[in-house]
Amino acid sequence: MPESPLSASPYEVLGVSTTATQDELRRAYRRLMRETHPDLGGSARQFNAVQLAWERVGTEQDRAAYDRGRNVPSSDAGDDDAPTWSASTTGRSGTQRADSRPRARAYGHPGGDSREAYLGLIREWVGRGVPLDDPYDPKLVRSAPREIRHQLANALAEEQTARTVATLGIGYTVWHDVLAPGEAKLDHVVLGPTGLFAVKSEDWGGPVRVHRGEVVGETLDPREEPVRSIVRSARTVAKAARVKFTASVIVVPDGATPEAVEFIGRKHPVTVLVERARLADLLRTGLPGVDRMGGNQLFDIRTRLQQTIRFVGL
Repeated sequence: MPESPLSASPYEVLGVSTTATQDELRRAYRRLMRETHPDLGGSARQFNAVQLAWERVGTEQDRAAYDRGRNVPSSDAGDDDAPTWSASTTGRSGTQRADSRPRARAYGHPGGDSREAYLGLIREWVGRGVPLDDPYDPKLVRSAPREIRHQLANALAEEQTARTVATLGIGYTVWHDVLAPGEAKLDHVVLGPTGLFAVKSEDWGGPVRVHRGEVVGETLDPREEPVRSIVRSARTVAKAARVKFTASVIVVPDGATPEAVEFIGRKHPVTVLVERARLADLLRTGLPGVDRMGGNQLFDIRTRLQQTIRFVGL
């Protein structure tokens, strides 16, 4: 998976300063390898993170490449490799075509609103009148405050989901960056034979779990209520279009949650917390006990949504 703007730096993982000597880095690495080793009671997630951190800054050559803004060790790729955080590969329909297979019909600009928010914040943070040649320069992004990096992480998450749902085929229709007046936007609305889904794409930069019907985690703001937020937004859009959502879906990066697919709540519509790798399967298979939609029903719902949906920023 691509590196997230919220990913901890190798220095943060190893618990050392960016000015640490190579000897200090080596000592920190060896200590953490012992402390996090699964056979010694440590965490496999932390153990792997320590290994990756060492691969990126363990030698002077790799460290110099990382400090210039690169995200892979020189032993794995050339010096020109860096996080692809710019918007050059994503268009209004979600992504460049990689093959000739029919794609889901798509409307709106995935991640557009989040990118606009990021660009405004990063320019304000750098300072008025200060030249900003590349707002996606990895070194600049990594130095920015977390709330700014979170905006970019959100944009990337929305674009990745757009690429996933585009592969569902012509039986599906997708709307991106959907306005829900008075509430947070709906990142995606997906309609297909298995139902109508309100989808939120997120990357909080750390693991999350379900607690008392809400998604929580150490990296979330205590005031965040992702489940309640998407449910309210879906209700607003549903009321305007006179339709019913089958489920609300919160998509997170792979490995961010203990369960690849977890259902939240007992009432209809339910909310589903799902890792990105399982999203397409969820949307193709549908929910247990929910009947598939016929052609006339799909046509009616699609028509209602097309007539009422408005997009953020338009």
